[in-house]
Amino acid sequence: MLIVHVYVQVKRKDVAEFRTATILNARASRREPGVARFDVVQQEDDPTKFVLVECYRTPEAPAAHKETAHYKKWRDRVADMMAAPRTSVKYVNIDPPDAEW
Repeated sequence: MLIVHVYVQVKRKDVAEFRTATILNARASRREPGVARFDVVQQEDDPTKFVLVECYRTPEAPAAHKETAHYKKWRDRVADMMAAPRTSVKYVNIDPPDAEW
């Protein structure tokens, strides 16, 4: 499983609109066959900062995700809301829930 944390900081005036757009994208993303989980979290002490926690079933799934209509709509809608370029870090799951010892 590939896990991607996407770090986003939005302009204060755009927080509510970003939340709405991002929740819609996350809900649609969860229906993709290659997506195991897609969470949106907002920093408690700085509401302009978000992390998208994207869990993909295969290494190819992130590229397929970026070709979906809902992702492209989200990307275009939130582009001007960014206070800084978004960044991401990729992880691999070293203890999957179905692992047996």
